[in-house]
Amino acid sequence: MNGGDGGPPPSLDWKFSQVFGERTAGEEVQEVDIISAIEFDRSGDHLATGDRGGRVVLFERTDKKERGENRKDLEKTDYSVSRHPEFRYKTEFQSHEPEFDYLKSLEIEEKINKIRWCQTANDALFLLSTNDKTIKYWKVQEKKIKKVADFSMEPSKATGNGNVASLGVTSIPKPLLANGGYTDKSYTSLSNDLLFPQGGIPSLRLPVVVTCNETSLVARCRRVYAHAHDYHINSISNNSDGETFISADDLRINLWNLEISNQSFNIVDVKPANMEDLTEVITSAEFHPTHCHTLAYSSSKGSIRLIDLRQSALCDKHSKL
Repeated sequence: MNGGDGGPPPSLDWKFSQVFGERTAGEEVQEVDIISAIEFDRSGDHLATGDRGGRVVLFERTDKKERGENRKDLEKTDYSVSRHPEFRYKTEFQSHEPEFDYLKSLEIEEKINKIRWCQTANDALFLLSTNDKTIKYWKVQEKKIKKVADFSMEPSKATGNGNVASLGVTSIPKPLLANGGYTDKSYTSLSNDLLFPQGGIPSLRLPVVVTCNETSLVARCRRVYAHAHDYHINSISNNSDGETFISADDLRINLWNLEISNQSFNIVDVKPANMEDLTEVITSAEFHPTHCHTLAYSSSKGSIRLIDLRQSALCDKHSKL
């Protein structure tokens, strides 16, 4: 858009707003630190990266919190639209470990191929991550830290908890043993091997677990979707219905339910009866952002095929090319 004086529009000034993981001059970059996947969530407030070491690192946007979220706060602040968004490190976790397939004598590396954000719930973040063979469903949530406090049971508070006499311990004089055993009648006994003072123990000091105000981010793997692909997984995509997602390798696309990890449905299979007749492979697959029944996949021939899940359970025939 031209200015009010009819002059040319100002030129765009491209520059780095933030850099994470910048190396010093001459510092060698380890292979496990090379980023292999990156993904924003739908709101743009969170960023996830995956590397060749199988780690997932999360970042969160901070400038929104500083200037407020509601419209009234935004109207009161003199906030420049041209200001770059600012992110900070949130947490990281080990998503995948190196594995070995003994049946096929194949080493499966831990490199993260794809990351996809899922719908949030109860202030928790959910995301899918995959390497060549295994997909994992992660939940990241803040939890209050529980600590073990000091032994805080006082003798005055031991009634019913620390007083053994209150638990039904009866006074039983220990009999005189033939070989000169203990004969002090000021002790009571539950058995011949366990002795207590007369009237019970005055106090029993127990550790107490208390919940602090401090919070810690905890990443927990909720589901593992494995053993469904013979070839390397090249893409995953979650559906707009919030319940299903697809995973694609070179020859097949499978449909999963997020809550069912031991079963998937094959919806696309381009593997020929004779592998010598193979002319193209699947390179990527993606669900439509709003229509849960529509997805598209691309091939090595440069074609993109559109699929409507309402037409057939096995989508060997595409709706549109």
